Amino acid sequence: MRLHVFDILGKYHNLVQRSFFAGFLIFVLLAVSKYIQAFIVKHNHAKAIAYNIIRLVRILAVFAIVMIVVAVLFENWYTAAVSLGLFSLILGFALQTPISSFIGWLYIIIRIPYKVGDRVQITGFKGDVVEIGYLDTTLWEFGGDYIANDLPSGRLIRFPNTLVLQSEVYNYSWRKFPYVWNEIPFHVAYESDFAFVESVLRQTTKDILGPDLEEKVKELKHMVHQTPVDEMTIRDYPFVTLRTNTNTWVEVCVNYLVDPKNAAAVRSEIIRKAIPLLLKEPARVMFPKANAR
Repeated sequence: MRLHVFDILGKYHNLVQRSFFAGFLIFVLLAVSKYIQAFIVKHNHAKAIAYNIIRLVRILAVFAIVMIVVAVLFENWYTAAVSLGLFSLILGFALQTPISSFIGWLYIIIRIPYKVGDRVQITGFKGDVVEIGYLDTTLWEFGGDYIANDLPSGRLIRFPNTLVLQSEVYNYSWRKFPYVWNEIPFHVAYESDFAFVESVLRQTTKDILGPDLEEKVKELKHMVHQTPVDEMTIRDYPFVTLRTNTNTWVEVCVNYLVDPKNAAAVRSEIIRKAIPLLLKEPARVMFPKANAR
């Protein structure tokens, strides 16, 4: 009986020692984790990359803490491994969707189909990425049911990360070339001077966007040159195309590269400046009659 009591006291003493040591390790681990996160925030100027690294550091810290707790509860590592394996098996069956979403988060961190700040579309969801959690992603929606333009709707969209493993991801903010082609149609009559209209629209667009994007077109051509795609398919920037309409006008479309988040503002500025210039030449630019529209 006395030996049994001493055995219990000895095991209790060992448990207390392991618990004290484990608490010390957890404290050190949390302190190191906080220091690493602060260091990343201070020295990494790319916010999206820092965001992903911090998330990874946090999940690794949590995993290490769980392992320390298991080591304290089970003195025998073999017993601990078997118990943890059985628990994980049961948990895996019960939480298949969250586990798939966590695997989707790992895919996002490694492959980077999108990052915080990118404008993306996945299935029917369109928006700017504001948060990438371990289980889901949050978008700040643009467009939507109440707005026809590509402006923020004010709604948040949250979807499970598992969607990136099942659906196409359209990224409008690709880090190698964060621009998209945009198009504005102007309706003019068949009798108009199309060469004049084309020159006005091209020059107005160039003045608003400035010379920087011309360099971006050169970069795009260089990138395409590295692929089997014919480089000549990329037109000079900006360019104008014409197409006829079933009514009594011709659509003169100006095409240009733009940051997708500034597309609405740039479109409005081009229209605001181009139309008065076209109206100054009524003999060369004839707009369709109001009753013919």
